[in-house]
Amino acid sequence: MSERPADAVDTLQPDAIGFRDAVVIGLNSTSPAYSLAAVLGPIVALVGIAAPGVLLASFVPMVLIATAFYYLNRVDQDCGTTFSWVTRAMGPWPGWAGGYAITMTGVLVIGALADVGVAFGLYAVGLDTLADNPWVVRIGAVALIVLMTWICVTGTELSARVQDWLIIAQVVALGIFIAVALARVAAGQAAPDAPSFSLTWLNPFEAGGAALTAGLLLGVFAYWGWESAVNLTEETSNSSVAPGKAAVVSTVLLLITYLGTAIATVAFVGPQFLADNAEEEEYVFALIADEVMGSWGWVVYLAVATSAVASTQTTIIPASRTALSMARRRALPPRFAHISHQHRTPDVSTWWVAGIAIVWYLVLDVVSENALFDSLTALSLLIAFYYALTGIACAVYFRRHLTESAKNFLLIGVGPVFGAVLLLWLLVLAANDMRDPENSYTGEAWFGVGPPLVLALFIAVAGVVLVLWWRRQDSRFWQEQAGTVDPQLVAEMRGGDGSSR
Repeated sequence: MSERPADAVDTLQPDAIGFRDAVVIGLNSTSPAYSLAAVLGPIVALVGIAAPGVLLASFVPMVLIATAFYYLNRVDQDCGTTFSWVTRAMGPWPGWAGGYAITMTGVLVIGALADVGVAFGLYAVGLDTLADNPWVVRIGAVALIVLMTWICVTGTELSARVQDWLIIAQVVALGIFIAVALARVAAGQAAPDAPSFSLTWLNPFEAGGAALTAGLLLGVFAYWGWESAVNLTEETSNSSVAPGKAAVVSTVLLLITYLGTAIATVAFVGPQFLADNAEEEEYVFALIADEVMGSWGWVVYLAVATSAVASTQTTIIPASRTALSMARRRALPPRFAHISHQHRTPDVSTWWVAGIAIVWYLVLDVVSENALFDSLTALSLLIAFYYALTGIACAVYFRRHLTESAKNFLLIGVGPVFGAVLLLWLLVLAANDMRDPENSYTGEAWFGVGPPLVLALFIAVAGVVLVLWWRRQDSRFWQEQAGTVDPQLVAEMRGGDGSSR
């Protein structure tokens, strides 16, 4: 377990949730319906009928990194996940960078999720005029963030119960959409130019070149978020096994959901319809809903709304738990390590994450809605960065045990490193792509390059300033030394159900 400062007097609530709850939270953190709505149109615009194949290929680095989360959690059940593991494996500087990246992903995306949740909720109940009013949506989004933050602070059990209902609404709505679309395809009611399904749809290399790379980047964003299940490791029963297993199971369930929705959508409306409306981003699902469901299109609106609302809550979890873990190790000011005596949740870090996210959302959205979308594009760099760090840390941390068996070599060494290399490759290609202003939502040049790259660099520079300032205030964290996993922990990990800690 992670070291705690001597003055720590409280801990998170143990055994607050179980394996099923962790899977639900992992799924909702990824926001399946919203993620599909946001990326399906652009992916089809890039690769055409190979969209299902691209989503399948994007699954590969995700499941490999999920495996790294599983094995690292077996030997270190710390709610800081990447921060704690990378620090132990590679030292304090890369560990701090990984923790900062996780925290900032929450700040960047929470407002946008709440915005979509409010807008699609209004569309679902027929209040289109209010949904088209930006200030109504902004006020509603801020209120939603405050509500979801309050639920997170009030207790992990309450958060899990809310997530149960939201995932049911989301999965049922998506299931109805898929069933209706496929039934109408079978009845010959698909769009005239819609192609017949073929196994070639599952081949991502049908697209090839730059289109495949760009599609994979969007696919990585679609899968991002499942690790929230592991951030709750200290609050989950059987904490050395259940959270990591939940992360892996979440990625597999996401793959099934994404492939089903992508195949049903392309088979019914055809790739040209999606490509023509790709610039609408998540609102393309509103158009698809009307095409597929007719007057029942509100079911799809409900799916996207519940998806975004659920993810607004669960995205706060990894950011706040990471900040808590960093503060416990003196990598951030100790006030962020405060745990509510009543609720046994990290109240200070949770409210701080929400507050910064609200400010980020309002400033960018008032300046330009496109600037807010550009900040989400920059998010892909942070995601690829800390996932890749985790994959590398897994191999480094277990380096003395990789040759003990073929399983160790493949699942703990080669797999996570291969996933990390793929993500770093995508990161470099994405950064190069972001240099061109024409690839941004605003279409404008900031300092001669695209706004997403400027925003990503701003976040990086802000992190450098923060880490240098705090290191001058308290240097104890930076005196930690990297090491290898305790052989006794490896023995326990092999020993059965992983109940030993």
